[in-house]
Amino acid sequence: MAGGKLIIFSAPSGSGKTTIVRHLLKQQDLNLAFSVSATSRPRRGKEKNGEHYYFMTVSEFKKHIKNDDFLEWEEVYRDNFYGTLKTEVERLWAEGKNVIFDIDVVGGLRIKKKFPKETLAVFVKPPSVDELKIRLKKRSTESEDKINMRVAKASVELATAPQFDKTIKNYDLDVALKEAHDLVASFVNSKEQ
Repeated sequence: MAGGKLIIFSAPSGSGKTTIVRHLLKQQDLNLAFSVSATSRPRRGKEKNGEHYYFMTVSEFKKHIKNDDFLEWEEVYRDNFYGTLKTEVERLWAEGKNVIFDIDVVGGLRIKKKFPKETLAVFVKPPSVDELKIRLKKRSTESEDKINMRVAKASVELATAPQFDKTIKNYDLDVALKEAHDLVASFVNSKEQ
């Protein structure tokens, strides 16, 4: 695999990474395309296959693992697999795009390890774990048990922040969006790779 640059945004659920990634995708100067992840989790709300995720059954996902079709994958929760298909990144690179990921910390670090020079790995830090819980509750997409599971996982994820190239503290969204744009613009415009 060879092509453009890879930009990873990772964070605990509710940190604002998806909002930041969506903002960056609208910035024409960055020449970004979104890497749609594969997952075995059920669809939520109005999610569409191929746009939000490539939805698969657990057995389909495991078949892709066996065939070495993933750049990275992880069983985030029991029977809830997430991964990045190699064909997805290759497709976007063939279009001449830099690929941006909204991905969990483990997956993000795996991609960074495989492509150290081509990758900018950014960790989005929330104001606090309490604020995360408030944001997750406001979404109204998950049960209290799922929210508590995500909050518990957040503490572990926050400890990985030093392994990323950069950390953005999302205390003020406008500031975080500008910082993210400046970081990504500097990276995609650099000649190193």
